[in-house]
Amino acid sequence: MSEKRQRLVEIRWHGRGGQGSVIASELLAEAAMDEGEYFQAFPDYGPERMGAPVRAYTRISTSPIRQHHQIIDPDAVAVLDMTLLGVVDVTEGLKDDGALIVNTSKSPAEIRQILKLDKARVYTVDASRIAMDTLGRNIPNTPMIGAIIKATGVVSREGVVRTIQERLGARLSKGMVEANVRAVERALAETQQG
Repeated sequence: MSEKRQRLVEIRWHGRGGQGSVIASELLAEAAMDEGEYFQAFPDYGPERMGAPVRAYTRISTSPIRQHHQIIDPDAVAVLDMTLLGVVDVTEGLKDDGALIVNTSKSPAEIRQILKLDKARVYTVDASRIAMDTLGRNIPNTPMIGAIIKATGVVSREGVVRTIQERLGARLSKGMVEANVRAVERALAETQQG
């Protein structure tokens, strides 16, 4: 039996109130728990109002997590609202080999140029369009989870699907749960790297 390689993956989420970044961070963490990993997921609110910038954090590790603070050197950053690119330094502390995942119709090359990034990997996905097509509302959180999976491989697709079915199934209709699963699947297929 081979021993699991030790790892800690830290993800910072940037969104606006109402886009579901906090729920996305929690769903990803719960999927990790389902796969036997240790996790943390917590929000960092500014002004608590619809549309205000919000940060959330997810830590996933193969061993117990001893730090309990904001993530300042993330392995991955998920940006649920592209308008934040000019308002917040979303790449602050991002590791050179880290991944930036942006909800946009722009290409990874365009985002790299806008942010003047040379080292980090850049991924883009039109999570808003996917959300509108599958959910009928611009709540891009579950498509962004699919993009995070593609960019980092931190949890399995199956683990996320199970978590969505269990957690969202307790409060949403079966049709909405299935729509959220489809949103994850589409984002996995449509996320571009550049």
